[in-house]
Formats: sequence, C-alpha cells, structure tokens
Amino acid sequence: MNDASNSRLIWRWLRVLGNLIACLAILGASVAAIVVINRTEPTAEKITATRKSSALVETVTVARETYSPLLVVLGKVQPAQDITLSPRIRGQVIEVSPSFVPGGMVRQGDLLLRIDPADFENALAISESELAKAQASLDIEMGRQSLAKKELALLEDTINETNRALVLREPQIASIQAEVSAAKAAIERAKLDLDRTEIFAPFDAQILTRSINVGSQVATGDELAQLVGIDEYWIIAAVPVRSLRWVKFPESDEEHGSVVRLRNPDSWPEGTERIGYVRRMIGALDQQTRLARLLISIPDPLGQNSDQPPLILETLVETEIEGTPIENVFRLERKLVRDSDTVWVMKDDQLEIRNVEIVVRDADYAYISAGLEDGENVVITTLATVAEGVGLKKITPESSDDDESIEEEATGEKEAA
Repeated sequence: MNDASNSRLIWRWLRVLGNLIACLAILGASVAAIVVINRTEPTAEKITATRKSSALVETVTVARETYSPLLVVLGKVQPAQDITLSPRIRGQVIEVSPSFVPGGMVRQGDLLLRIDPADFENALAISESELAKAQASLDIEMGRQSLAKKELALLEDTINETNRALVLREPQIASIQAEVSAAKAAIERAKLDLDRTEIFAPFDAQILTRSINVGSQVATGDELAQLVGIDEYWIIAAVPVRSLRWVKFPESDEEHGSVVRLRNPDSWPEGTERIGYVRRMIGALDQQTRLARLLISIPDPLGQNSDQPPLILETLVETEIEGTPIENVFRLERKLVRDSDTVWVMKDDQLEIRNVEIVVRDADYAYISAGLEDGENVVITTLATVAEGVGLKKITPESSDDDESIEEEATGEKEAA
C-alpha cells in the first residue's frame, strides 16, 4: 500500500518536471528565433538627395490703368408719379372710358369717366338767371340815379354830401352791384362744378386699380382709381456709406449721375439690361440696414418707345452702379488677392508674396494702388505649397501635358539585404 502510493507520487513529479522542461524548451526556441531574425534583418540607410521642382502655373500680366468700380446691389422699383384719383363733386357715374381699366394706358387729357351733370346744369341756369335779375335791378337803379342827378342839379348847393349820396341812390347801386358780383361768382362756381363732372387723366399714366363702375355713387374724396406715371420710374437702391464717394451725383436736374445698369435674370432674356442714372441720394439711412439709399431714374420704364423689357413695380432688380473712375491702379479679380491682402507674383521663375494696398473692392475686382509694378505676372493658379522662393514655370503649349517637371540628384550608398 505504501509502495503503491510512493510510486504514484514519483510519477506525478516526473510529469510536472517533463511539462516544465517542454515549456522551457519552447521559450528558448522562441528567443533564439527572435535573435536570429533581428540579426539577419536588412538595414535601411538614409539616402541624401536634393529635389528641385517647378510648379506649372498660369499667370496674368497686370498694368496700371483707369478703372471704374461697379457697385452691385438690389434695387426696388417704385413709381415716380403715383396718385389716388378722387372726385371733387357728388353724383352718379354715367360713363367710363374703355381705357379706364386695371392695366390700361391713358394719355394726359384723356377722359376717364363722367358724372351725371344734370344737377350742375340746373345750378348753372339758376345762377345765370340770378345774374340777369341782378343786372336788371342794377340797370333800373342806374336809371333812377340819372333822374336823381337832374333833380340834384336844380337844388344846387342846398344839400350836404351825405344827403347827396342818398339822393343819387349810391347805397342802393352798391348793394345791387354786390348782388351782380355774387351772381357772377355763382355762375363761375356752377361752371366749375359742371366741368368737374368730367374727370381727365392728369398725366400719361397706367391704371393700377379701379374702384367704381357705371352707376356708382361717388362723393368728394372717394377713391376712384390709382394711377402711376409711365414716363419715369424710380429705383431705390441701398449701398454702404463707405461706397458713396465712388458714386457721381448730378449737380443740376439737367445732368445725369452715375450710369446704372439693371438686370433681371428671372424674367428678362439672357444678356438683357436697361440703363438708368443716379438722380440723388435720399437724405436718411435705412433704419434696418443702416445703408445709404440712392434714387435712380429709369426713363420709359415700360419700353413703349423701345424694345426694352418693361419694369414691374415693387420688384427687386439687380442694380449695377458704375462708380467714378480711379486713375493709375491695377485691377485684379478678388480671388487673386490672398490672405492678409497679399498677391502671388512670379518673378525670375520664383514665387514672391507681395503685400498690396487696395483702394476699393467691388463684387468682382480689387483695385490696387501699390505693391505691384507694370508688366509683372500675377499667379492665378492655386498652389499646394506656398512659400517665398518656390520654383515656378509658366504653362506653355509644350508643357501643358505635364503635371510637374522634376529633377533629382541623389548621392549615398544603398545596402540590400
């Protein structure tokens, strides 16, 4: 029993010892493999090389000239003449002109509508009869005065001045003369009211709205229609206050200010534009945007005397204002002015980064007064590497198929494993 127990214990220790020996053998083999791999791995050596590259670029040659900046803003179309037509008498509308409809065109002096004149014709006839009656009374008094003068001549100097005026019926004549004047005034008023039964167009206009029809009863101050003049429209455009110095304002009504080009890509054919002129500056800033407002005049806004497209009131149109000319400056596209107002210049096949002074920017261009010279080439290609002295090569027909020209000189030794 004891011998069997001892035998099992010996075999158990032998198994543990065997497993330990196997693990140590595997670990030793792994370490040996790692050492062999590290000792036999090829060594990478640095190759000293110099790389010279010239980026292919496109350039534009600049020159000092005189340019006019363009201020591009949105403008709102408004009428230059806008009235609400109202009658000056009471009555019933008995006739309306066929042109007196929304959208209709009328000329100055055209009859728009007629109010029933019967009451006013009667009033005129009554006033005329009152005048005739007063005139007859005046004639009678003048005859009486003639007789009184003969009687007064018989009395000679026996009557004082006060009685003389009474004898000559001067107060009665003055009273009747006042009646005659009042009758004449009543006739003029009746004629004026009769004339007002016909309402005419006050100027060449377009009818926007109409509020009456035949049979309508109208009174003084009622709204009959809204009319706008068709000889001229206005554009109200808002521009930054700092841009006002580039806008030319006329010194008199006979002169034109800055030329203005109008475009409406949404409704006009492509390339179509209309011409207007800056008329004056409205003397108050817009309360919401704090921008200055310009009044722009557009003659013949409906294109009646030309083939120009018509303007529609209350629409927004693209307004391009031609500024006053700026002399002796360079003009570059805005995208060519880089960060911090710098420009890339190609000089002696190398990149130079120039600081420039910009007079003004408009929607498309920057106008530069200093930092460039006549005939210099400004780089218009976007570069991946931007640094002073980077090699550049202008794109030519021969090099247009290449993306980059590279020359390499390498020295050193390379050891292969």
